[in-house]
Amino acid sequence: MNARRWRYRLEYLVFRMLVAVVQAMTVRGSVRFARGLAFVFTRVLPRKLTRYHVARENLRAAFGDALTDREIDRMIREMWVHLFRLVIEIVQLPRKLRLDNCKQVLDFPQSAWSVRTMCSGRPVIVLSGHYGNWEVANMAFGLFGFSLGVVARDLDNPYLHDWFARFRESTGHALISRRGGGTEMTEYLERRGALGLLGDQDAGPKGLFVDFFDRPASTYKSIALMAMEYRALILVGYTRRLPDDFDDCWWSRFEMGVADVIDPDTFQGPDAVGEMTERYTEALERAIRLAPEQYFWLHRRWKSEPRQKRKTQPAAERKIA
Repeated sequence: MNARRWRYRLEYLVFRMLVAVVQAMTVRGSVRFARGLAFVFTRVLPRKLTRYHVARENLRAAFGDALTDREIDRMIREMWVHLFRLVIEIVQLPRKLRLDNCKQVLDFPQSAWSVRTMCSGRPVIVLSGHYGNWEVANMAFGLFGFSLGVVARDLDNPYLHDWFARFRESTGHALISRRGGGTEMTEYLERRGALGLLGDQDAGPKGLFVDFFDRPASTYKSIALMAMEYRALILVGYTRRLPDDFDDCWWSRFEMGVADVIDPDTFQGPDAVGEMTERYTEALERAIRLAPEQYFWLHRRWKSEPRQKRKTQPAAERKIA
């Protein structure tokens, strides 16, 4: 136990040293640094370590023959650039984004739609995916006065977990553990509050299968079930990074977009849960197609297969898969 505690402390010390370095970086310097790390991850390190084949398989599954092998390689490289920039931006966010400079950093074309939803008097589920910089959206909602119950996975290192908890709660949000946080989530919805969720991960063999990039993907049905039980509006949003123009803006710029607002009251049929899940998944897909290099293609989104397909697949082939 003591050895584990010291390891956690050492990890946290290294993390805080990196935070200090990143906070001192200029914007142009951070972009060069992210591109250098992306080069190492795509051209130097063994591909097994960087899950290259997972990303490649996912991109081929999503886009088929629409992308050449060279285009897939380029997109994987740009994905790594994005991920490293994402980490840098998260570290710099508390010092860079404030209420008085939001207009310089954020382009919010559907702001009226979003505000009407948040001020509807009904509970709201703010739903997004591992796309763009979702932490920018979390902080922006807090700065705008809309407190969320942010649902996230607990980190193994308690010191790192506390750092990220303070970061997310700095603008008025409350952190809800994904593990065993069902009671807290329902309490938020009962009080007509708002939850912030990422809803684009594989839900396992018992999940609800809906098309994601024209391929069945196991998806959590609990989001639609909660929305129906508490009449919660589902605001499907995204925050994608816009092309850099450092002559005009001193930091990264983002588009906070609303892909859809889903009212559970409009779904009354026997497959209402499936239809709602399908609709918000389609909304997330539309957003991702705007900048696919900013999506987290390293996650095995199509890992689970529909039960019927698994049964018809030869046993030897299932074992290899």
